[in-house]
Amino acid sequence: MELLKQISQSLQDGDDEKVASLTKDALTAGMTARQILDESLIAGMTIIGNKFKAHEIFLPDVLLSARTMYAGLELLKPHFLKDDIPSRGKVVIGTVQGDLHDIGKNLVGIMLKGAGYEVIDLGNDVPPAKFVDTAVSQGAAIIGTSALLTTTMPMMAQVAGILKERGLTGKIKLIIGGAPVSDAFAREIGADAYGFDAVKAVEIVDRFLAGR
Repeated sequence: MELLKQISQSLQDGDDEKVASLTKDALTAGMTARQILDESLIAGMTIIGNKFKAHEIFLPDVLLSARTMYAGLELLKPHFLKDDIPSRGKVVIGTVQGDLHDIGKNLVGIMLKGAGYEVIDLGNDVPPAKFVDTAVSQGAAIIGTSALLTTTMPMMAQVAGILKERGLTGKIKLIIGGAPVSDAFAREIGADAYGFDAVKAVEIVDRFLAGR
């Protein structure tokens, strides 16, 4: 519908006031919160993600659109609670213990939220066991760990080891990412996937949760 296309375009333009105004109009017109989320906000962030992947836009553009998305999400939240609309799934993310870098991790969180997932962000300097404990207690099917330092990469292996010790390998998927990380390292430690960037991370989560 034209109104939903306008919301999507305003999100891509980074116009938070227009997104908020049009979202109100869509709700008044009788559209459901889920329809507005899926067909305008998520649709808009998907386009932004694809443009970022193709190097047509840059990180500040993604962050601007993400901030704009929240202008619409805040208006939809009461309707999600009222209608008990479930998220697409829960994902636990964090930067591993000993590493304080979080720009990449934050971008992954933004993109996942934009795709409709519930993100449990543990922050940085996260002990390996906390990733697993949180995923179990929150019922999350995926853990995403990030590292920028080669010296902290072994912490990712510890997360994989704890999952194996507890018989959770395969039941809770482990995605790793960060500048020094690679597909080969993911295979070496027994992780389920390597997310090259935020867009790839969302694609992996989509694939893992598609059958659930």
